[in-house]
Amino acid sequence: MSGDHVTITGAAGRYASALFELASDAKLADKVEADMAALGELLAGSEELSAALKSPMVDGDAKSGIITAIAEKAGFQDMTRNALKVAAENGRAGEFGSIAAAYAKMAAAARGVVSADVTSAAKLTAKEIDALTASLKRALGREVDVRTHENPDILGGLIVQVGSRMYDSSLRTKLDGLRTAMKEA
Repeated sequence: MSGDHVTITGAAGRYASALFELASDAKLADKVEADMAALGELLAGSEELSAALKSPMVDGDAKSGIITAIAEKAGFQDMTRNALKVAAENGRAGEFGSIAAAYAKMAAAARGVVSADVTSAAKLTAKEIDALTASLKRALGREVDVRTHENPDILGGLIVQVGSRMYDSSLRTKLDGLRTAMKEA
């Protein structure tokens, strides 16, 4: 462990923290991380699944059954299955995506890796992501896990968020600043 401490609040943070601590003690942190990443991807790729797990119209037993079936089919670790089942039984199935994201942040911090969320107007190429990762690694002095997002509203440039710091070089922000300056002139 790197000694870095990540604070993640709320119920998702509490569930992720408990799972990370248990998984670390059992030397399963990497395997559980893979399970949680797979769950996060599954939820991101299925609006129907996400909606069902968040819906108050679907009872807790059904949500628990859904996640148990997914976990078994995906071959998740017993520890991951049990943690997800407990969360579902406690009415937290709708927060599985947040729990998975919180777990990923904790696991990355334990490895000494910092996460960077990068938003661009269009999808970045692999070469652009590699160059950006190398640049961030030099600037931050540590390994960086770059997660990319697309938002055409920013028009161009990038918005990079590392922890609580945000670097905004988007065209939209620059245009908004220019408009404000012109109004004040």
